[in-house]
Amino acid sequence: MELLFAWRYFKSKKSTNAINIIAWISVLAIAVGTTALIVVLSVFNGFEGLVRDLYTDFYSDIKIAPAKGKFFVLDKATQQTIQQTQGISQLSYVVEEKAMLLNGDYQTIVSLKGVDENYARTNRLTAHIKRGIYDLGTTDQPLLLAGTGIENAVVADPENRGLPLTLYLPDRGAKSFSADGGMRSFNVDISGAFMVQQEFDNKYAFTNLPFLQYMLDLKPNEYTSIEMAVANPDQLQKVKKSLQRALGDKFTVRTRLEQNQSLFTVMQVEKWVIYGILSLILLVAAFNMIGALTMLVMEKQKDIGLLKALGANDNLIQRIFLSEGLVLSAIGGGIGMLLAYIICFLQLHFKLVKLEGNTFIIDYYPVAMSGWDFLLVTCTVLLVTITASWLPARKAALQLQSLKS
Repeated sequence: MELLFAWRYFKSKKSTNAINIIAWISVLAIAVGTTALIVVLSVFNGFEGLVRDLYTDFYSDIKIAPAKGKFFVLDKATQQTIQQTQGISQLSYVVEEKAMLLNGDYQTIVSLKGVDENYARTNRLTAHIKRGIYDLGTTDQPLLLAGTGIENAVVADPENRGLPLTLYLPDRGAKSFSADGGMRSFNVDISGAFMVQQEFDNKYAFTNLPFLQYMLDLKPNEYTSIEMAVANPDQLQKVKKSLQRALGDKFTVRTRLEQNQSLFTVMQVEKWVIYGILSLILLVAAFNMIGALTMLVMEKQKDIGLLKALGANDNLIQRIFLSEGLVLSAIGGGIGMLLAYIICFLQLHFKLVKLEGNTFIIDYYPVAMSGWDFLLVTCTVLLVTITASWLPARKAALQLQSLKS
């Protein structure tokens, strides 16, 4: 019954047009706020999904590393424990070290990863090779798969090999490091260049595991990490817990997300900060709604008096005007959600809004609509409008009315 009264009050003509104008301004403000919230949250979802996919392609599902120190010797018992863990589909043994790559006057620092033949099966790095091929060479004739940023820094060309590239690595047996000592060098060539995103392209290069172990004087079973892929992504946390329980506190076991926890945490913080800022638009709508409902209460004083004379209590009167606020929010929120869906749909299918600069992997704003975002915005709109409606509704319920004119 309260909604029926509220709907009739919304449709009925008012004594002054100002009440109608303020009411529709409230509806418009709610619609704009709702649209902005859903569109921005969808764009953040799009960027987060894109970054997550890029990290999925570059990083493995799970990484095992020593809890202390950089290198560890993998004994047969620990190796069997890892291999017998259910849910693991691929294992790759990795050695990583900082190195310097020189080509005449051009040089750059790289994070060099020596990987075995299974490494390409633990991620989708090979899908991002832009030039050349995935070939890491042998111990005697090592080849590098480098990021495009490294390729450009040393002016290398995978399709025209034979450049005098020199790789410098720290000599673990040296007592001191200087310009004349403490480094070991080896002539290498670049077989291919990959492009995932700038962070990786400017930092990483890959070679074969035995070569890097030889250059660093490591034992055949000495590594910096073990990277692996799981058979079922839904069982990722279960596999991680099984490994951590079996390996104990001597090793750390991290999922892909945990390997980049700071990045995803920052993205989530940015998303919620923007959500809070855009919610201020709804506060503007709340002030307009207070004004509209206050003027409506004044307009309907005789109706309130008549209802009370017929036996309506204060709670019924309050619920009527609260329902009026819900009607305004439902109309504004519904319009806003429809507009947001249309905008996101058009961007998703036609890429109407472009990214400037042409420096990112895509040239348009990614969008990913989520039902949870629609639910969150709905709850936000309801909270704001109910709070804004409570004051004039309470005033209408408590004021004394008379049927005498």
